[in-house]
Amino acid sequence: MQILNMNELPEGVEVNYLDKARTAYLGKAAGSEKMYVNIDKIEPGQKSCKYHSHARQEEFFLILKGAATLRYDGEEYLVKKGDFVAKPAGKQHAHQFINSGEEVLEILDVGLNVANDITYYPDEAVYYLPDEEKVFSEQGELKEWTSEPNE
Repeated sequence: MQILNMNELPEGVEVNYLDKARTAYLGKAAGSEKMYVNIDKIEPGQKSCKYHSHARQEEFFLILKGAATLRYDGEEYLVKKGDFVAKPAGKQHAHQFINSGEEVLEILDVGLNVANDITYYPDEAVYYLPDEEKVFSEQGELKEWTSEPNE
């Protein structure tokens, strides 16, 4: 067992994405295998991820700080500190957080690490197979696609 502290994270635990979002991979740092536990920090006006769903992965989100617009199943909801939502696995549950506040948005993001998941991006009609690191559209495999939402 390993006891870690949020204020003393080992090098490489927090990843910076283009200075617009950061993710601290806490579960991975602590040795978690079947679930992940992340803290996502999203700058004002930026997105947590591209709008997407998972075929097999279930997720849970808790807003720790700030306010956001949550895109969920084609609708938009305002969420703030203390709000939480579960996202069961399935294509119909696409989601994305957009920091609509003036401070850094912090989200506790917990989910299951599952094999053979398929991630679907409805805005682009793209499928991602993470176990194979392959991306497909209706036209076939894509080589130049990225999941980065804030380019």
